Parts: sequence; structure tokens; C-alpha cells
Amino acid sequence: MAEVRNFIVVRHLRSELSQFVLAHRGGRLVRSGRGVSFWYFPLSTSIAEVPMDDRELPFMFHGKSSDFQDVTAQGVITFRVVDPKNLAERVDFSVDLATGAWVARPLDVLATLLTGLAEQLALGTLAASPIPELCAEGAPRVREVVQAGLLDDAGVRDMGLEVVTVRVSAVQSTAELQRALEAPARERIQQQADDAGFERRARAVDKERAIQENELANRIELARREEELIRQSGLNERRRKEEDVLAKRVDAEGAAERARIRAAADAEGIRVVESAKVASERERMDVFRTLPPSVIVSLAAQSLAQKIESIDHVNITPELFGPLITDLLRAGTARLDAGK
Repeated sequence: MAEVRNFIVVRHLRSELSQFVLAHRGGRLVRSGRGVSFWYFPLSTSIAEVPMDDRELPFMFHGKSSDFQDVTAQGVITFRVVDPKNLAERVDFSVDLATGAWVARPLDVLATLLTGLAEQLALGTLAASPIPELCAEGAPRVREVVQAGLLDDAGVRDMGLEVVTVRVSAVQSTAELQRALEAPARERIQQQADDAGFERRARAVDKERAIQENELANRIELARREEELIRQSGLNERRRKEEDVLAKRVDAEGAAERARIRAAADAEGIRVVESAKVASERERMDVFRTLPPSVIVSLAAQSLAQKIESIDHVNITPELFGPLITDLLRAGTARLDAGK
């Protein structure tokens, strides 16, 4: 709103930079611009002030979907003035020369115009789709249609307006219908949650089974290795005993061979000694065979005397003593003859 000051018969107006002021005197445009300030006579001057900043226009439309369900679309239209002179000719933006306030309500006129066009476009879009699609994808669809329609509207352009953007925050049905539409989704989500729980439990069971199978496999492997260890220990023990038996056998065979060799050597020695004794005895017997009986008797007596430690009495018979004396005498006579 422009700032107006009264000075007796004249007045001074100062506007903001975001306001476009048009001053007419006598039906002619004498001054215009953004953020201007000037003196004027109130009795002969008419002033209009057009806002040049972006304006936001909220809206809420109630309509029906293609399946005849109540639906609501709400959002915001952002617009601005691009041709203030043309707009001032189409809409009354006159200000009170004493206060600087608008005499009429021009922004309400613009709001009615834009919301009417937007509602027409939005209701057509809502009526072309069923309620499930509108609740799922209605907001972007309504925004595209309304924004494209407002941008392409010739009447809006001719008035000197430009739609900057259209935002649709929600397209909703009634609360009861919304709950009914949400029920399948809730059931589906709950089912997915249940499935996820079941899958989690199944995975847990599978992991538990895998763990048990792994433990069982480990136990089987340990039992198999223990069996191999026992078998290998038995084989080692049997091999050790066989080696011990073989070693003892070798020792016994060696000892037997040594005993046999020693016995053979002893037998050979005995055989040699006995052979020598037999030969010696044979030779001695041969000597005795050529000796006279008297000499043999004498040698026997000598040998007997060597073995007898004491003699208590001796019996000499004439049959034994006579031949001995005769032999001694013969031996002496023979020696004497040899000396001669």
C-alpha cells in the first residue's frame, strides 16, 4: 500500500519498489512507474497501484472421481503481474487518495478468476480417473493439467498475468473411503511383514539346521578320524609287535646259528681230540702188542702203584713171581752179552 501524506491542498504519495503506480489527470496518464513518489492535487488526480511481486493463491476443490466418489484437491497457485497498465484497465486498482488503500478488492477479483479456471481444469482431471488412481497419482496429474491450462489460457495472458507455478499438495477422498482404500495396503503390508517374519524364521531354521548339520558333519568327521587313528594305532601296534617278533626271531635264529656253529665247533674239537686220543691209544696199543707180557705187567704195576696211595698187604703167588724173575734174568744176560 502506498504512503500518502496531506499538506493542506496538496498531497504526497510514496510507493514501494514492488508496486507499480499509474497517475492520471484529466483522463491522461501523467506519471507511472515502480517505487515512484510525487505531489498531486486530489481534486484532479486519479491513482492506481498494481502489485508487481509474486502472489500465492491457495485453493481447495471438491469434486467427484470417475467412479462417483467424493475427492478433494488442494494446493497453491503462484502468479505475478507482467503488464500492469493492461491489468489496471481490466481490474480496478484505484487507491484512496487520502489513505493510499485500494478502493475496491482487486486481488479478490484475480483470485476468483484464477481459482475458477484452475477448478475447471482440476475437476475435469478428477472426473476422468477412478478414486484409487487419484489417491495414488492424483496430485502430480492435477498439477500438470492445471499449470498447463493456466499457462495456455489466452484470457490470463491478455489481462497481463503470468502463472509462475502450481503446487498440489494432496488429492484425497473422504476419511471413511480413505480408510477403506488404505485397508488393502495395510493388509498387504501386514502380509509382507508376516511373510518377512516367516522368511526370517525359515532362514533362522535353515541356519539352525545348517549349524546342526555342520556340527553333525564335524562329529562324523571326528569319529572317522578317530576310527582312522584307532585303526592306524592298531596297525602300528601290530607292526611294532611283528617287528618285535621278527627281531626276536632274527635274534633267536642268530643265537641258534651261533649255537649251532659253536656246537659244530665243539663237536669238531671233540672229534679231533677224540680222534687224536684214539690214534694215540691205537699207537700205544700197537706198542703194547709188541711188548713181552712181562713188560706189560711191569707197566701195569707201575701205573697201579701211581694211583694207589697206600698198600696194606700184597699177595705174590709163585705163578706171578716166577715168570718175572725168569724174564729179569734173561734181560740181564742179554745186556751182558751185548756189552761183550
